[in-house]
Order: sequence, then C-alpha cells, then structure tokens
Amino acid sequence: MTLIASVSGIRGTIGGEVENNLTPVDIVAFASAYGSWLISSTNAKCTVVVGRDARISGNMVQQLVQQTLVGLGINVIDVGLSTTPTVEMEVVRQQAQGGIILTASHNPKQWNALKLLNNKGEFISKADGEALMQQLKAQSYEFASVDNLGTIATVDDALEAHIDAILALDLVDVDAIKGAQFSAVVDGVNSSGGVAVPMLLEKLGVKTTKIHCTPNGHFPHNPEPLKEHLTDLTDAVLAHNAHVGIAVDPDVDRLVFMDEKGVLFGEEYTLVACADYVLQHQKGAVVSNLSSSRALADLAQQQGVEYHASAVGEVHVVEKMKAVNAIIGGEGNGGIILPQLHYGRDALVGIALFLSFLTKQNTSVSELKKNYSNYVMAKQKIALSQNWNADALLAHVTKSFANERVTNIDGVKIDFEDSWIHLRKSNTEPIIRLYAEAADENRIHQQVAKIESAIAAFVAST
Repeated sequence: MTLIASVSGIRGTIGGEVENNLTPVDIVAFASAYGSWLISSTNAKCTVVVGRDARISGNMVQQLVQQTLVGLGINVIDVGLSTTPTVEMEVVRQQAQGGIILTASHNPKQWNALKLLNNKGEFISKADGEALMQQLKAQSYEFASVDNLGTIATVDDALEAHIDAILALDLVDVDAIKGAQFSAVVDGVNSSGGVAVPMLLEKLGVKTTKIHCTPNGHFPHNPEPLKEHLTDLTDAVLAHNAHVGIAVDPDVDRLVFMDEKGVLFGEEYTLVACADYVLQHQKGAVVSNLSSSRALADLAQQQGVEYHASAVGEVHVVEKMKAVNAIIGGEGNGGIILPQLHYGRDALVGIALFLSFLTKQNTSVSELKKNYSNYVMAKQKIALSQNWNADALLAHVTKSFANERVTNIDGVKIDFEDSWIHLRKSNTEPIIRLYAEAADENRIHQQVAKIESAIAAFVAST
C-alpha cells in the first residue's frame, strides 16, 4: 500500500503499517505538524476550518485531525461533509488562519488525504510546505495545557453560503437559466457532489435527475470522471432526454459535462467553454497547466488575449494566474478557477458559468462543442519500478528529444508542430503520468510510440 507525504499534504491508503500507509498515527503526526507550523507562523491564537468528502474513512480521519488540533490549542470550525472549494471559501468567510480538506480527490475509496490551506483559503506554498515537512521530521510539538485547549464549533451553512456567492456573480445569469428550463442528470459518485450539485441546480431552476448521489463513500465506479467510468451517466441522459449530464469527482473540484446525445463534452473542454464565456464579457489573460489541451491557447489567440502555461497542480496555476493577472484559469481535468469568486478549482462555479453560456448562445451542448479546436488526447499511467530512477528516466527522455522544443519546468513536455507529449511524476500516486494531444488518434499513437521506445531504451540500460 502507499503513503505519500509532500509539500501539498499527505495522502495514502487507510490501514496497514505506520509510515507505509495512512494510519491514525500518521494522521495525528501530520495534523500536529500542520498545527504547530501554523501556530509558529502566525504567532496568534489560530482557527482552522475542517471539512471532508464522503469517503468511508472520512469521519474517522476528521475526528483524529480535529482533536489533534484541539490538543494544540487551535479552535476548529467543523463544516462536516463538504467540498474542497467550499472549505476554501469558508476559511475566508470565517477569517480563519488555515483549513484542512480531508479528501483524496479522484483516488479510489481506500485512499484519503489531508489537503492544507493558508489564511487565504488557498493551498499552502511550496516554501510553507517545506517548513511544515521540517516540522514533521523534527516532531517537536508542544501541546496545550488543559486550560488552553482549543474548541470545536459546527457550521452548517457553509455550502449554502458558497452557492449564494456563486449566484451573486454578475457572470451568472440566474433568471436566464431558470427561463431556459434545462434538465440535467447528475452523477455525484456517492460523495459530496451528490449533495452540492443538486442544491446548486435547484436554485438555478434546473430539473435534476440524480444518480449515485447518496453520500456514503461507496463509489459506484472509479471516481475519476473519465469517459470509461461514466456509462451510467450516458444511459441516464438518454433515458431522461436531458439537456446535459454533469459529473464531478468526490470533492467537487473537477467537472465534466455530457451532451444531450450522451457524448462527453470532454473534461479538457470544461475550462475552454467557461473561458470562452468569461472572455466575451471581459478581456484578460488565461492560464492552464502544461498537461492541458492546446484548445485554450487557440481560444486565447482567437480572442486576442494572452495564454500562459504553468506547472501541474492548483497551487502552480494560481501562482501563474496572479503573476499575469488572469481573469480565468484552471486545469484540463475539468478544474475551473475564477478569481472573482476565489483562487481555487471549483466545479460549482463551472456549472453556473457553463449553463449561463448555454442560455446566451441559445444552443445545445453538442453544438457548443463544435466551436472549439477538435483535438484528441491520450492519458496513460506508467507504473514506476523500484529499480527505476524517475528523474533519470525523464532526463533520458529529454536527451532523446533534444531536437524538439522541450520544456522542463514540470517533468518533460515535448512540443511538436502538430502535437505534444508531457511526462511528469505524479503528486498523488507512485507513477509517471503521460499526456499526449494531436489532431487525430493515429498521430497520438505515432508520438507515444516514440516515447515508449525511449523508455524501453532507458529500462534496457538500467
């Protein structure tokens, strides 16, 4: 099994051996390190917002985290079952010094994680994460005396406040959406999205059919919202003649749409469509990560605005967005970041923007897709052998394609004239992720074959 500790948090599989899995001992140690780091960096009485997705282990992990923080003298605001963007916004609303989201995002049910926020409701920086890791390594924690223990307060309107803030945005045309009388099918993968997405759609006047929306943590399919996992959604969209299908991951920061024909709009195009809508109201730079589709760069060129690429990961996208004053950004996994609301990937605001766009365009989801560059993308996972040095492998690939345009800010990205391939170490699994994009599948297969040949040569030499 697996335990991955990094500057962005700790993630692992429940049960097993200490320091090899996400056990209660590891959870308490990491919560202690985060709380101690927070106290030392603020020099003040701290409050931390804690929320979770619906994973089976969620309640156990939350109790361990919250009581550890209380033992450090930190006050806890418990928002319970929630979404990642909701917790991010609640940190700001409660004027807290930090936040912890208990979710392993798209990972299967045996996984859980602690995602760490600063006082802006944003993921902590690399520098802060490194300081926290030093705290974890030293294990020099000072717990509070009995008269200085923290408290736990329960807040039950965080999700409603989040949705109300979305509905208040100028870009979200609530009346137009209600007038359109949309129908939607929602796949909430039996997690927080099964509560949050229908709540939003109800306030938008959308007739909603729910599948897999019981928040019990028993994921009915692989929770990553990819085509091969969403066959139930296709069937339900067709059976109910819905205008749109909506799928999210367990913590509701990734968003995928399906058209009225039961065909995926494509997670890569969630950001493209939302950016198109925003750019029609305001011009400004747009940002996505290196593994995202070229379709956003194409859109930016058409709209006469700048496109910028960042390293993979929400914190890197946000840093780039702030640096270039971007008006919208995100990742090709269906993550939308709208600074007008907050600097975090947010499926709920993505839904509201997308439905507003459909009303303005007066079109169907399938027709809207025809407006954008029609690329094909391949995504693969390369399991890392214990005998492989991942950095050496990436260096070998870089050398093998020295005559092409190579970018090394996050793994290795090779840009060809008509396609690209990106290899990078995963932040969440012991694998290397391979992303490739081209105009057709034959070209992707040709380019991926070149990469596979380079990897085979590396393996043969080790």
